[in-house]
Amino acid sequence: MFNRLYETIKKIIKENYKSVLLFVFCYLVLMWPVDYYITTGGGTIDINNRVKITNAYNSKGSLHLAYVSELQGNVATYLLSYIIPDWQRTNVDLYKVDEEEDRESIDFRNHLDLNESIDSAIKVAYNKAGKTFQIEKEHIYITYVSKNSKTALQVGDEIILVAGKHIADLDDLRAIIENYQLGDKVSFTIIRNGKQKQIEAEVLEEDNRKIIGISVGKSYEYKTNPKINLSFKKSESGPSGGMMLCLDIYNKLTKKDITKGYKIVGTGTISDDGSIGEIGGVQYKLMGAVKNNADIFLVPAGDNYKEAVKYAKKKKYSIKIIAAKNIDGVLTSLDKLPKKN
Repeated sequence: MFNRLYETIKKIIKENYKSVLLFVFCYLVLMWPVDYYITTGGGTIDINNRVKITNAYNSKGSLHLAYVSELQGNVATYLLSYIIPDWQRTNVDLYKVDEEEDRESIDFRNHLDLNESIDSAIKVAYNKAGKTFQIEKEHIYITYVSKNSKTALQVGDEIILVAGKHIADLDDLRAIIENYQLGDKVSFTIIRNGKQKQIEAEVLEEDNRKIIGISVGKSYEYKTNPKINLSFKKSESGPSGGMMLCLDIYNKLTKKDITKGYKIVGTGTISDDGSIGEIGGVQYKLMGAVKNNADIFLVPAGDNYKEAVKYAKKKKYSIKIIAAKNIDGVLTSLDKLPKKN
């Protein structure tokens, strides 16, 4: 039976080998990567599935993150973006700090942005709810290495010591570097792929100041009461979910239900002081909120809000759009809403 099947397949390929070769060639060409990300639309994520808190209060409504669906571009998706109206091309260079930066570095920085937004969301929500939390451990990571730097340091390295000293941020690093002369080597103790290494970096000069040619970011490990667990997929990154994470955490920590029975979708970064920052892809996120039958769309005040209102009018959306400047303002706006029947 297998011999017969093999002979049949062999005969088909032999008789149609030109077509087969053409198909393989076209497939390889169409799948060839290009230096673009292709935005294909928006969607929502129920935060209740991402945030778990011990003895959390329940809600009648729900809170959702708005996100943009984005593909790493290839020839096929690049060409389709000229045909499909809602597909948008974004050059990878817009995500880069310099021309030589690779996608792995960009992805690492985006994931660290997510972690930093989670840290801020926890801090603001627990403070606002009057609950306790403390930082148990701080991690400092290299988020960028200049092409002009003279070092083997890499994006993603966790910094343990610089010249034998602990650092908390970029200002601490700069203070250490100021004690060195141009051309001196500064010792870094780092962790890479689970292994501790010693790597040197040469002190350089740029705009009349001493530099190493790196940037750093940080992430925390918290001990909270009540305990909190957050889970995100590897494909999920970026800081734009910070506001909604904060609202969901706060809602689970307090007896008063801020949702009032509504399906609330939103987007916006959050800082440690509770202020809300602007984001990209507003129209796609609004589109996703409407597609998923949201009642309310929360969006950063300013240009983001103006863009959302303009696009909603263009598409004749009936969704309620609320401008978000800071967490206190958002909570006040939600508190003014009548309960949903």
